[in-house]
Amino acid sequence: MTDSDDDTDLSGRGQSPAPRYSRRLSDKILIAFHHACDQGDYEIAEQLLRILETMLTRRTVPPDANRRKSIESLVAAHERL
Repeated sequence: MTDSDDDTDLSGRGQSPAPRYSRRLSDKILIAFHHACDQGDYEIAEQLLRILETMLTRRTVPPDANRRKSIESLVAAHERL
């Protein structure tokens, strides 16, 4: 490794930027819940639903603008299970 390689590593150049996420984590968990239901794996679906419920019921600062929609999705998921 040359000195110029060391400089590149230390300065952060050459590294890819932080990944950008297109969906919220709660959306991904809800998708996984529906996938588990589709596969008939209701034990996993129930665990995912509990995780999602924990995420959505804790207080957020500042309040999430999509909270109502998220809660409606949670209710629909409970009805499916």
